[in-house]
Amino acid sequence: MIRKDEKVVFNLDGKTIEADPGTTILQAADAAGVYIPRLCYMDGIEAFGGCRLCTVTVNGRPAAACTQPCAPDTVVQSDTEELNAQRRMVLEMLFVEGNHFCMACEKSGNCELQAQAYRLGLDAARFDFLEPQRPVDASHPDVMIDHNRCIQCHRCVRASRDVDGKAIFGFVGRGGEKHVGISGSDRLS
Repeated sequence: MIRKDEKVVFNLDGKTIEADPGTTILQAADAAGVYIPRLCYMDGIEAFGGCRLCTVTVNGRPAAACTQPCAPDTVVQSDTEELNAQRRMVLEMLFVEGNHFCMACEKSGNCELQAQAYRLGLDAARFDFLEPQRPVDASHPDVMIDHNRCIQCHRCVRASRDVDGKAIFGFVGRGGEKHVGISGSDRLS
């Protein structure tokens, strides 16, 4: 058993990393200056592990780096061609599933989805764009949600709950019909 004052030492892409017990692999990597791609993770809110972009292998087994605690003497791989290919596939599916046309978007140049695509060398999707026509929810006087651009990272839901202590956002529906709802505009599930 590790004492609270003892560091956890593990290997990340050939580099020895030291972390406090209870620290996740993603947090330890960030502290050591090693970047692991992510979309749903955000400092200050509970880790979710939903986007799967931060998937690493821990002793050969896949794990979400944002939720996986560091363990002593483990070998973690993040920057491999296989993992980066999987990340590109996830990004491709996000781009084609929604209406993410960077050249016509007001967030172009200031978008995490776009930045991850550039970082991982994704310049074109192999799949057909689905081009959904989802409604824009402007039913709330203070918040508008463009469901065509939402990647369902759950950040708004978790930030509202964890930071503000409120239940402003929640998910409504299941499967392909699942979408973010605003308290008062949809029945939140």
